[in-house]
Amino acid sequence: MNKNLKTPFGKIHFSWRKTIWLYSMLLPIFFIDFSSICWQDITINTLLLFLTVGIGHSVGLHRGIIHKSYKTSKTFRKISLYLFVLTGLGSPLNWLKQHYFRDYWQNRNDCPRYFQYKHFLLTDYHWNLHLTFTPKDMSRYNIPKQDLNDSTILWLHKTWQIHYVLFMTVLYFTIGLNSMFVATCLRTSIIILGHWYIGYASHKYGYSRHKIEGADESGYNDILLGLISFGEGFHNNHHSYPTSAKFSSKWYEIDFGWMIAWLLKQSKIITYVKTQKGNLKPTAIAYNSTKWKLPKL
Repeated sequence: MNKNLKTPFGKIHFSWRKTIWLYSMLLPIFFIDFSSICWQDITINTLLLFLTVGIGHSVGLHRGIIHKSYKTSKTFRKISLYLFVLTGLGSPLNWLKQHYFRDYWQNRNDCPRYFQYKHFLLTDYHWNLHLTFTPKDMSRYNIPKQDLNDSTILWLHKTWQIHYVLFMTVLYFTIGLNSMFVATCLRTSIIILGHWYIGYASHKYGYSRHKIEGADESGYNDILLGLISFGEGFHNNHHSYPTSAKFSSKWYEIDFGWMIAWLLKQSKIITYVKTQKGNLKPTAIAYNSTKWKLPKL
């Protein structure tokens, strides 16, 4: 392991599970007959992206369970967790833990190298998608006990791969092998790589309106990445208003995740929805003008 990654606060080590899962999704793509992809495939994948990434990941796990930006019923909570599993991103418990670990360290000046973004793209590809962090002291991160002990989260943590394989099996018998590979392996590979790249890019380049005082990372916004990621690419906004269900701040920042949350609110599926109004992080200091950071040519 790279000696620069060593930290007294935990162990950073290679994860065979993450690595095997990543390439088990990537390799079948080479067997897809792309000339046979039809409107049925496009429709199915669009619907699955909306359900799994939009509702399952962005609105359900990220804004709802992790950041507590709204209240909802146990039924919707369970549905959103199951939809998250069908993204193919992994265990909701692992994702919840890693999110708390990253948030904790990125909001400090003594952030370990593993959680920083002071390295190049290929380095981050290796670190983010192949390594994992195991802390020495879990209590440091103040993860709510109701989440760590949630029966649905614990059940899906143990069985998420079984559900995904069953999902693949159902699709195989209903739409065929080629379409199944498109709806699972191709879609999940795009989700995994897309989530990784957007996380990297939105901490490296873009525009920001706030500096998080005392934090190693303040994040940046990117209009295009925000558009294609259900708002997840508006990272400076999210760092500045972490408890808000609305990641966009301006009319030109299109946040499909917020649109879903708004519709769920109107349907009374979610309630007490927090927005940016009155929820600016105490350590978020506004710049006099928008600050840009662009890649060096």
